[in-house]
Amino acid sequence: MLTGSCLCGGVAYQVDVASGPIVHCHCATCRKAHGSAFSSVMPVPREHFRWVRGEALLSQFESSPGKFRRFCSRCGSQIVAERPSQPNVLLRLGCLDTPIADRPRAHIWRSDAAPWFDPKDQVAEFPEGFPSK
Repeated sequence: MLTGSCLCGGVAYQVDVASGPIVHCHCATCRKAHGSAFSSVMPVPREHFRWVRGEALLSQFESSPGKFRRFCSRCGSQIVAERPSQPNVLLRLGCLDTPIADRPRAHIWRSDAAPWFDPKDQVAEFPEGFPSK
């Protein structure tokens, strides 16, 4: 069972099936929507996805013809993207509450990538925020 929720906790969902492949999408639309270099997503079958709280708080934006990004109208968290005619819903993994062991399989839409981020670059890591000194 996978569970997820928005930043304010007003919207929550459950998925009762194993996850699909995780990918990092670098398309310009995902970058703009998430304010980041990429969006981490995972498809799940629509029939195994359900809202458990806050569906009335959801807003949506049609980012390309037939593709809807659903987000919390209170805190702005992007929760899923979907094309209603397709069998899968795309979970935005930043809102996933359940720990998963799966690892990303690919970076997609690298042709559209932010010029300041390259997944092959090795950069320093810190357990908390950036050190002050």
